[in-house]
Amino acid sequence: MSKPQIGVIVGSNSKTSINKQLALALVKLVSDKADFELIDIGQLPLYNRDFDADSPKEYVDFRAKVASKDGILFVTPEHNRSIPAPLKNALDVGSRPYGHAVWGGIPVGLIGTSGGGAATSMAQQHLRNVLAFLNTQTMAQPEGFIQWKDGLLNANGEVGEGSHKFLTGWMEQFLAWVNKHPKG
Repeated sequence: MSKPQIGVIVGSNSKTSINKQLALALVKLVSDKADFELIDIGQLPLYNRDFDADSPKEYVDFRAKVASKDGILFVTPEHNRSIPAPLKNALDVGSRPYGHAVWGGIPVGLIGTSGGGAATSMAQQHLRNVLAFLNTQTMAQPEGFIQWKDGLLNANGEVGEGSHKFLTGWMEQFLAWVNKHPKG
């Protein structure tokens, strides 16, 4: 059986994004069990319905990448108690044109990090609301509200000892979710 193909979408465009660092570390935990591809959302022009009939190349390429995946892992920060604008834009781009959305039926997992104690809980709740409308198969448990602090990742960019067991288990649960809920 071939490995599942997982797209990883980081909600931040920052070059120093702690969520991108977390995403790369998470992938390392289970790289023997799935093939992962970071899907860049930073190059997507702002969604405009005028593009539905003649989409920019960036839209076409993004939609094709998402459609080719067996599952999507969202790793997102929280901006003003919600999802970042680039992530909302990517969700909108993938939902159009009407009748051709790439999100329907795809299994997804949500996780994110920030320095605060509640981490990205509000952003993830808002993301769940959008993903429910887009008809994804969103993993409910375990939740992944990860506080960014010393030791979360080590100097090599790998998950540190204190979080290794939980995050490995989280990723294994996500891959089990993808396998249990094939896209369709």
